[in-house]
Amino acid sequence: MGAGHDHGHAHSHAPTTGTATAAYRGRLRIALGITLTVMLVEIVGGVVADSLALIADAAHMATDALGLGMALLAIHFASRPPSTNRTFGYARAEILAALANCLLLLGVGGYVLYEAIERFVTPADTHGGQMIVFGLIGLVANMVSLTLLMRGQKESLNVRGAFLEVAADALGSVAVLVSAAVILTTGWQAADPIASLVIGLMIVPRTLKLLRETLNVLLEAAPKDVDMTEVRAHILALDGVEDVHDLHAWTITSGMPVLSAHVVVGPDALNAIGHEKMLHELQGCLGDHFDVEHCTFQLEPGGHAEHEARLCH
Repeated sequence: MGAGHDHGHAHSHAPTTGTATAAYRGRLRIALGITLTVMLVEIVGGVVADSLALIADAAHMATDALGLGMALLAIHFASRPPSTNRTFGYARAEILAALANCLLLLGVGGYVLYEAIERFVTPADTHGGQMIVFGLIGLVANMVSLTLLMRGQKESLNVRGAFLEVAADALGSVAVLVSAAVILTTGWQAADPIASLVIGLMIVPRTLKLLRETLNVLLEAAPKDVDMTEVRAHILALDGVEDVHDLHAWTITSGMPVLSAHVVVGPDALNAIGHEKMLHELQGCLGDHFDVEHCTFQLEPGGHAEHEARLCH
């Protein structure tokens, strides 16, 4: 087999993380159910108590529901087998859902900030007592979800992301309770829009960060934890490697980075080392230093890149 046509594939499935995440599927579902229920309760409470802070916290819980839903989607799509037409299965559906949710959450976050500013101009008669009731419901629900995910967040990055989402929302519930206490004790109605601004400012930056990560995946940018300069340097440092070109790394969906490269190897070195051993060394080099799900290498003799370029033209 000619060196110019030799391909190698490496798979790093990280079974421990995948198994840990799947093991907490049930707890993630319970946490998602709690979050969605309390979100609806807080929307009702916001209308009843005329509290923008409760509405804002409900919007904040929507970001948590997104995080939990994404964790569950990642588990679901990871279990779907690929087909001849969809060689990576339906993994990208998770990213498309994330994009749609980001746009929705940005609209909600912007609305909360706008309404908060409006309430400084035209104060509302917010009922602090009712705010406390609904705020406590939100806080207790968040604490239950945190308890469900506490152990899993130590074993799975996917679960840890969901855990941090719920932890952030618990702070939003605290902001609601503080503003309610201020209104009850002092009658200062501005506490409600101030709490709304705080929660809104928690929603928008997190959503923008997720939107940026989502667009990077869709634009096939290199994974954020993979330094392509270092990858190139590691490949070139192997004995017999003369050059590397067409080096690409991208992400199919969250937690599924892939990499491909054309590696130029001197003919004498390739004959001495052997194709199979050379591929093992390449795969071992990247596997030891970078967390990449799937690597594909093409071994080439010198001058093959120019031959490919002529064929393309």
